[in-house]
Amino acid sequence: MGFFDFMTEDIAVDLGTANTLIIHNGKVVIDSPSIVARNRLTGKIIATGHEANRMQGKTHENIKTIRPLKDGVIADFQASEEMIKEFVKKIPAIKKKLFPPSLRMVICIPSGITEVEKRAVIDSGRHMNAKEIYLIYEPMAAAIGVGIDIMEPKGNMIIDIGGGTTEIAVIALAGIVCDQSVKVAGDLFTSDIMYYMRTQHNLYVGETTAEKIKIQIGSATEDLDTPPEDMMVQGRDLLSGKPKQVQVSYREIAKALDKSILRIEDAVMETLSKTPPELAADIYNTGIYLAGGGSMLRGLDKRLSRKTDLPVYVAEDPLRAVVRGTGIALKNLEKYKSVLIK
Repeated sequence: MGFFDFMTEDIAVDLGTANTLIIHNGKVVIDSPSIVARNRLTGKIIATGHEANRMQGKTHENIKTIRPLKDGVIADFQASEEMIKEFVKKIPAIKKKLFPPSLRMVICIPSGITEVEKRAVIDSGRHMNAKEIYLIYEPMAAAIGVGIDIMEPKGNMIIDIGGGTTEIAVIALAGIVCDQSVKVAGDLFTSDIMYYMRTQHNLYVGETTAEKIKIQIGSATEDLDTPPEDMMVQGRDLLSGKPKQVQVSYREIAKALDKSILRIEDAVMETLSKTPPELAADIYNTGIYLAGGGSMLRGLDKRLSRKTDLPVYVAEDPLRAVVRGTGIALKNLEKYKSVLIK
């Protein structure tokens, strides 16, 4: 171990459209919304993560909140770099150091990413003093995080529903055999809800409120075993312009999300139809694993199970499955060498 190894910190990053998670020394040290607030006049970043999230939809013209990632890839290069820099600075062990240490990073990326977008991720890592950068595909990381042994000659199907994209992949022998990346995920669910409230209730709600509705009473099906209570939603009446409140039930949200979930179902069916027969036989025995924040939508596992006639399991702590897998890959670099993209 040389002097430089001593100065190097290992971090695993799940750079997500909605949330960014970072693992350092086997622990999740950062779990923050992927959002920054910038002062328009000076161009300075004034807040990141939770702080910036609280400002969303409540800013005046000199402050702008930006979500640097769109559909799982970096859309605003500068903002995303500033954001990751801030997050890395907040890691307790790194905060204490006199000099910013050099980093060894594993960053996970969507499977439908282009070469140019890959370069963008690597470049922003380089700017942050990263000596070694490895990339790992999201469904791979999710599979490792769920606890699947990806090295085996056995087929496993994983569906990772994030903020910007849903990644569906069949994995065997440490490789992705067939996959599908659809831009239907948490963010689209949120905008479906906003649209539904506008058209059905004449109520104009912001993104933060729609997100709350999704978490409190969001559902993928109208027949839940333990339905959540109705929710009171406040917003602005589109006709009178006055603030008002309406009562919304989970059944309405199931209706609002139906079209988007159909698109996920179709993508799952398409991936299954492309799966080689031997692997399809394995999947029949092992079922389908769900990861990512979107998999927490009530009744989604049941609905997918009905559609595919396969057992569907939601990972424990699905929000962190991808970053957990990324962290495991970082810890066992030698073992997972074949999975990582240099």
